[in-house]
Amino acid sequence: MTQPDAAQAFESYSKRFRRRALRRNLSDWLMFLAGAGLILWGILAGAAAMHYNWQWYRVPQFFFRRIDGELIAGPLVRGLGVTLEVTLAAAPLALGIGLVVALLRLSRSFSGRALSTVYLEAIRNTPLLVQMYLFYFVLSPILGIERFWTGVLCLAVFEASFISEIIRGGILSVRRGQWEAASALGLGKRVTYARVVLPQAVPLMLPPLTSSLVNLIKSSAIVSTIAIFDLTNEGRNLIADTIMTFEVWLTVAGIYLVLTASLSGLSRDLERRVRRSQRR
Repeated sequence: MTQPDAAQAFESYSKRFRRRALRRNLSDWLMFLAGAGLILWGILAGAAAMHYNWQWYRVPQFFFRRIDGELIAGPLVRGLGVTLEVTLAAAPLALGIGLVVALLRLSRSFSGRALSTVYLEAIRNTPLLVQMYLFYFVLSPILGIERFWTGVLCLAVFEASFISEIIRGGILSVRRGQWEAASALGLGKRVTYARVVLPQAVPLMLPPLTSSLVNLIKSSAIVSTIAIFDLTNEGRNLIADTIMTFEVWLTVAGIYLVLTASLSGLSRDLERRVRRSQRR
């Protein structure tokens, strides 16, 4: 095949590939719009059957309102701040607990492996709501901690059960030769983890750890059950005051969606970077 023929064949293939990609993207968008339209139709039909009076014009004041020329944060903004505080406080605690549990599961200690296995089975196989009540009504009075930190501790313990498996999988993904090389150099176990294993495992763990942070944000709504005024609790109070059920819950769901979608996008970006670095 001559060079002009090869160029024409490549150009023809590129055109066909672009057409297929365009059709595929178009069908994906049509499916998305159809699904979104169906959900929207269901909401509107349900509201119409209830003779619901939409009051979207009142929603902006739930974010900010101006009083005497001063901009005051509304209940949804205050609740969002508490949700972020709970999440940011629970995330490093969950990471620390998860790291300890992962190392115990990988250790040669029978008691360490047994304790970590019992912890994982107990936490992952019981509802988070039950755990929150146990922490609040049983553990909180014993430790003498306030409800905010009770909620943070419960969320951290719950999410750490998933993070520990992510960390353990990342550590086990490091090739056996790296461990043997560290042992041949006379490095201790602690130094091997800190200088050899974790630097190689952390890039692989970052994407799923980001997904765990997304789950932590969603799970943080459970703290509303112990009277912490997070985003969900503020939304519930607004509904009690205004009877604007649809507007408030759709707005609250939208705020959670923006938070989690942003972190999910970050997770996908981290995963792409990790894959590119592995190819190199």
